[in-house]
Amino acid sequence: MRQRAFAKINFCLDVAGVREDGYHELRMIMAPIQFYDVLEITPTDGEVEMISNKTYIPINEKNTVIKAYWLLKERYGFTQEYKFKLEKHIPTQAGLGGGSADAAAAIRMLNKLEQLNMSREEMIEIALKVGSDVPFCVFNTPALVEGKGDILTPFECKAHFHILLVKPRKGVSTKAAFSLLDEMEYPHPDPLAMKEALEQDDYRKVLDNLGNSLEAPALQLVPEIGKIKAHLNRFGFDGVLMSGSGSTVFGITGSKYLLDHAMMELKNMGYFARATQLLDIPYGWK
Repeated sequence: MRQRAFAKINFCLDVAGVREDGYHELRMIMAPIQFYDVLEITPTDGEVEMISNKTYIPINEKNTVIKAYWLLKERYGFTQEYKFKLEKHIPTQAGLGGGSADAAAAIRMLNKLEQLNMSREEMIEIALKVGSDVPFCVFNTPALVEGKGDILTPFECKAHFHILLVKPRKGVSTKAAFSLLDEMEYPHPDPLAMKEALEQDDYRKVLDNLGNSLEAPALQLVPEIGKIKAHLNRFGFDGVLMSGSGSTVFGITGSKYLLDHAMMELKNMGYFARATQLLDIPYGWK
């Protein structure tokens, strides 16, 4: 069985504070995009095995796919072993949820292969044990994401525009970004305003409400993020924001010419650059 594991971007990310359990309280608007890894799962008579087209990807319990597999096996007690083949395209430490998307695809497929008939609540519970972005990635629909990443409110996104992803060579450690955030003042964008803008296809309101609490600490950790933002603004993108904890920056435009021109120029500068759009899927849980 094969599935695409779709990346995500954050149109709005507000770190509302620190919870009593030590986790950060998050309020985010997240949306899947047309950029993906491919995960293939095959039953095997041998031991569990993981292979990938990228040598830097861990193929042991540190991999989110393997972590999700063992969590499901421990909970549901199935005995079948599997071989996992990961075709990796989404860069790591990028704020695009690549590892989370891979784990989510594994959860969806193992649910079908093992006929686990998991409820949405059970899928979220397992997904959250892998990572805070995994519950969102399980369902692949635009959502207001709150709490530790486990409270999801899906909504219908009617907005359409071009998106350019640009990443410097260096990634951002999510742990380091949050640690630095706790020591500084940072903005609190409005996720509900962004949700309304995307639901109403209000382009100006989308641009006005782009915001990310983690951008300030990420800029200190990887100053190149600021240079990429400056390049995208210089090219004329209508909106520019870092996704997640970084280090990917995305630019929004209605111009296909600007998109293609900027992508070529930025690739020539040595950056990872990828043109994409929002994932067009029917509204509702999957």
